[in-house]
Amino acid sequence: MAMQESGEMYLETIYILSQKSAKVRGIDVGEYMGYSKPSVSRAIGLLKKNGLARVDEFGSIRLTEAGEAKARSIYERHTVLSRLFMNLGVDEETATEDACRIEHYISDKSFNAIKAHMLKYGAKLDEAEAEKE
Repeated sequence: MAMQESGEMYLETIYILSQKSAKVRGIDVGEYMGYSKPSVSRAIGLLKKNGLARVDEFGSIRLTEAGEAKARSIYERHTVLSRLFMNLGVDEETATEDACRIEHYISDKSFNAIKAHMLKYGAKLDEAEAEKE
């Protein structure tokens, strides 16, 4: 199922917040993303409608199995791309911002090639960086 970038960002945010706290509420998502309560409520409603999240009687947001799998995939793209850019010498803030933009548009084929490259050469890149210092 194709998903819009904003939906992916909400999934990723809920996933990140759920790693830090057992309870994730709409207000937490809004604060993290800098979005208004109505925007967050609408997005959570769409995630629920698509079977990616559910909200319990206390207002806690939980990702479904499908939602968590999608969120983990998005988060992996973000971390791998950020690390690649930093290994190439890009500062962390820029690398993270660029990865956030690219993670939503890069094809699986290209991402998997980058990931394979990082797995094969990532440690060597880190060692080369350490030797420069």
